[in-house]
Amino acid sequence: MPRVAEIIAKKKAGRSLSAREIEIIINGYLDGSVTEGQMAAWLMAVCWQGLNKEETLSLTEAMLASGETVDLTSIDGPKVDKHSTGGVGDKLSLVVVPLVASAGVKVPKMSGRGLGHTGGTLDKLSSIPGFSTELTPARFIEVMNTVGAAIISQSAKLVPADKKIYALRDQTATVASIPLIASSIMSKKLAAGADAIVLDVKVGSGAFIKDITEARRLAELMVWLGKQMSRPTKAVLTNMEQPLGRAIGNALEVDEALKVLKGAGPGDLRRLSIAIGREMLTLSGLVDAVEAAEQVLESLLENGQAYNKFKEIVKAQNGDITVLDDWRVEPVNREAYKAKADGYLKFINTELLGYAALELGAGRRSVAGDIDYDAGLVMAKKAGEVVSKGDILIDLYIGHGADLKKATAYIDKAIEINLEPLPEEPLIYEVIG
Repeated sequence: MPRVAEIIAKKKAGRSLSAREIEIIINGYLDGSVTEGQMAAWLMAVCWQGLNKEETLSLTEAMLASGETVDLTSIDGPKVDKHSTGGVGDKLSLVVVPLVASAGVKVPKMSGRGLGHTGGTLDKLSSIPGFSTELTPARFIEVMNTVGAAIISQSAKLVPADKKIYALRDQTATVASIPLIASSIMSKKLAAGADAIVLDVKVGSGAFIKDITEARRLAELMVWLGKQMSRPTKAVLTNMEQPLGRAIGNALEVDEALKVLKGAGPGDLRRLSIAIGREMLTLSGLVDAVEAAEQVLESLLENGQAYNKFKEIVKAQNGDITVLDDWRVEPVNREAYKAKADGYLKFINTELLGYAALELGAGRRSVAGDIDYDAGLVMAKKAGEVVSKGDILIDLYIGHGADLKKATAYIDKAIEINLEPLPEEPLIYEVIG
């Protein structure tokens, strides 16, 4: 059996690793025979030299095999999962899951909590009183069969290698590697057991991936991995140069999602929800044509069935549905951020708006940190809109322990007022798969 040091040296020299060599690294790190220093060295070598497709597939398979997988065969009907690579104001799952479920597709959604400048779906749902993100396996299957969708936290028994390795990647500045990102995402999605997967790959200043070329590489690699594992996969490259919708913050984003589910809400959030939903619906096989899928989803928003499905999900997961019809956000205080000049609003660093929301109390600085569900901010203006000096650009919802000075400083750096009109940017760049 090859020595660990030899495997590290081989990758450091840019040579390809066998599936067995990758298994030795992954399994050894889990059982302790590969030290943290050795794994850090291997991760850095991967960042320098990369992995080819076959190596990335072997890594994905090794991580997938490190834990349990979810057996969804007892759930009737087509099962399609949805994943987002994360961005500022991304509350898409709150709309897409009930919307697609109301069309007859089963949507088993495992989500995470927020850390840093991006919010987590589970934190948003936790702003609903009583909502439980923890379901026993038996209850999860029951909810999936009766309601058609559930949004829960990921079991620690699924892909434990990824959790341990990701913590080290975060410490060693080895997160930004396309093969490592692809294998991390796809091992978790494959373990979750759905028949097909739709990936929302966000690109821009408010996303983890800023460059569209890199985003396309990631999307194509993940779609290829899905195909190799006999799991039909599509990826949608979406624009994150400005917040999705207008709200950033947990209860604020629930409010916005509820508006879309009731047939109103921000146009970009509604359009992207339908775009992701149509890919899920066509992959399920229930609808063949994209145009037909869009028509089905539009009608489900307009006739209230998508909103009713959301209420069913909340009720099934012990949430209080009585608050949904008259949803209220009640921060400690509110202030307005106003325009300092005339012109056209431009977002130059959307990520900083996520950090502004964090400073207002909406985010956590550590895994165990507290958040204020009612804190955050709401865009009164979107990119390219005409503004006059003194106009309200952003409503600030100030929470407990907020640092308003820091939040305002982030906003100062995140936006600017242009003298010339801005070109309109697409919401969706392309669909891959």
